[in-house]
Amino acid sequence: MTAEVKPRMAPKPNVYVNTDPFWQAAQKGELVIQYCKDSGKYQHYPRPVSIYTGKRNLEWRKVSGKGTIYAHTMIRIPGPGLDGRLPLPVATVELDEGVRMIANIIETDAGDIKIGARVEVAWDKITDDFQYPAFKVVKG
Repeated sequence: MTAEVKPRMAPKPNVYVNTDPFWQAAQKGELVIQYCKDSGKYQHYPRPVSIYTGKRNLEWRKVSGKGTIYAHTMIRIPGPGLDGRLPLPVATVELDEGVRMIANIIETDAGDIKIGARVEVAWDKITDDFQYPAFKVVKG
């Protein structure tokens, strides 16, 4: 006889990691990332402990918002929240601080989105009072 497997519960915001500093900074147009004070390194995605030391000696620090496209793709299939946004370029961006983020690419011609292209943070206004970090290619 096989035991019934119950579905896993989806994590709730701020249960495991308090991400409020990230969202508060975003609303001010600032990009912040978790920083391990013991190792002197950034980490992303947010975690309750340092990936370098296993300690909780973490803080949120403002970063430059500049980086390089590490990989990219184009979303063409409709899904929740994508109405009127397709095709939507998405990239893995390696920030100058050494962490990678997956983000939308906005304000950029599709032909300019290439591996190795330099990008900077751009703010994707989701509603009148909420913006989300995205990136745009820097020409030059």
